[in-house]
Amino acid sequence: MPTVQKEELVVEIKGRFAESESVIMTDYRGLTVKEMQELRGLLRGAGSDFKVYKNSLTQIAMRELALPSLDEYLAGPTAIVFAGDDPVAAAKVLNTFAKTHKTLVVKGGLVQNRIVDADGVQAIAALPSREQLIASLLGTMQNPLVKIVRVLNGPAAAFARVLNAIAEQKKAA
Repeated sequence: MPTVQKEELVVEIKGRFAESESVIMTDYRGLTVKEMQELRGLLRGAGSDFKVYKNSLTQIAMRELALPSLDEYLAGPTAIVFAGDDPVAAAKVLNTFAKTHKTLVVKGGLVQNRIVDADGVQAIAALPSREQLIASLLGTMQNPLVKIVRVLNGPAAAFARVLNAIAEQKKAA
């Protein structure tokens, strides 16, 4: 029989799934409270949130949202990372943290409503960040414009150099 608290938790979980660009499931067994706090802080800095919910309530919320089933990743103690706008940042933080803390295991998750396994999360972590992609795109877009400006300035600059050379010849004479 569902209690009011459980119903409220299901509503909260549904809201988190709806707001998140990606969701990553982790097994946190073996992490100390201090390590969990450290991980939460790192993820908060990446615009993500690290929460532990009952697996059964998470499954109910996902069914109600008609999301793909992640039952295989919701076995055992599971902490969920809800990533905001940049799923790459959360995956990078988890990947880096898991390298130094072997007890944290990335199980898999959901990225833009597609199921991703642990290898997929590592592949996402290997991608450049959103800021790097935007900078690269802007550099690519700006490059032809810079070349056009240089070509258009070429004759004027050459004319100025010729006039300067003539002026210096007249000074010398």
